Amino acid sequence: MNLFRLLDLLGVAVFAVSGALAAGRKHLDLMGVLVLAVVTAVGGGTLRDLLLNRHPVFWMADPAYLVVSVFAAALTVLYTQYRAAPQRTLLVADALGLALFAVSGAQIAEAEQLHAIIVVVMGTMTGVAGGMLRDVLVNDIPMIIREGEVYATAAVVGVVLYLSLQALGVTRETAALCGMAIIALIRLGAIAWDISLPLYRLPPE
Repeated sequence: MNLFRLLDLLGVAVFAVSGALAAGRKHLDLMGVLVLAVVTAVGGGTLRDLLLNRHPVFWMADPAYLVVSVFAAALTVLYTQYRAAPQRTLLVADALGLALFAVSGAQIAEAEQLHAIIVVVMGTMTGVAGGMLRDVLVNDIPMIIREGEVYATAAVVGVVLYLSLQALGVTRETAALCGMAIIALIRLGAIAWDISLPLYRLPPE
C-alpha cells in the first residue's frame, strides 16, 4: 500500500469518526451513527466524482472505503462508551480529514488535466462537502458558513500551496504532504487560538 492510498483511507477514517461523534452529540441510534459516519466520510469524494463524471464512484470501485468508514464508526462508539471524547475531538478529526481529502481531491482533479482554478475548487469541495452534509443532517449550521470560521479557507490555501510547489519543481509527493500539513496547521491553529475571518456586515440604513 503506497503512502497516498494510506492517507486517503486515513482521511475516510477520521471523517467517519467526526460523523460518529456528531451523531453521539445528537443522541442518534446506531443506524443514525452509521449513516452519518459514512455520509461524512464519502460525501465530498462522491460529489467530486459525480461532477468530474468519474464512474464508478470511488467507494463503489473500492469498497475498502466503506469498510474503513464502518470500522472507524464502530471503534468510536466502543471507545466513547468507556472514555469520554475530548471536547474538541470532533473539530480535530474534522481538521485532519479536511487536510487529507482536500489534497487527494485536488490530485484527482489534477489527473483530469483541469485548469488550476478547477483543481482548487474540486480539492476544497472534496474536503468540505462531507462535513457540510453531516452538519445539515443533524440540523447544525454547516462549518463552511459558520460565522468567521477558518475552514474552507484553510483548504484553499493548502491546495494552492500544493500546486505552487509543484510549479516550482518540488516533487508531487512532497508538495502534497506540505499542502496537507499547512491545511491542518491553519485549521488547528484557528481552533486553538480562536482565530476567525473578518465578518461582512451591511451598514445600517
